[in-house]
Amino acid sequence: MPIVSCKICKTKFYAKPFWVARGFGKYCSANCQHIGRRNGRIVLCEICGKEVYKPGRALRHSKSGKHFCGRSCQTKWRNIVFVGKRHANWRTGRFAYKTVLRRHKIPEICGLCRTKDGRVLATHHIDGNNKNHSLKNLMWLCHNCHFLIHHYDEERKKLMVPIV
Repeated sequence: MPIVSCKICKTKFYAKPFWVARGFGKYCSANCQHIGRRNGRIVLCEICGKEVYKPGRALRHSKSGKHFCGRSCQTKWRNIVFVGKRHANWRTGRFAYKTVLRRHKIPEICGLCRTKDGRVLATHHIDGNNKNHSLKNLMWLCHNCHFLIHHYDEERKKLMVPIV
């Protein structure tokens, strides 16, 4: 009648001799067995400092070497670290000019043909400098008129736009 103690909680329990001979009978319950098989460690969350268990695979495969208690803390960290040029969607640093015109409540009407269909409207830089995003340099044009302005002098003269 072998009485053994659990490797985790040190509780004394009966283990059949056959189990002990085969290397089993180390844990008193399925819960202690589950805890005994874990191969990770407890780490601190980078944002809130909360203790959290991470399995060995998560410890080995962390690209940043940082660990978090959940998605919310991970997102907070990403919003701090990955901004500007380090963000995955960064392209050129320019922003959507449509929002500038909408923010200043400029009516969405083409400057030439007067169409009001918002699906075909684009922003046009009057002086041709796409880095000059002052409100006086931006206007609404439909895609057709925008093409005509950039490629035909007669259309440019209708709008009194300098040659680009």
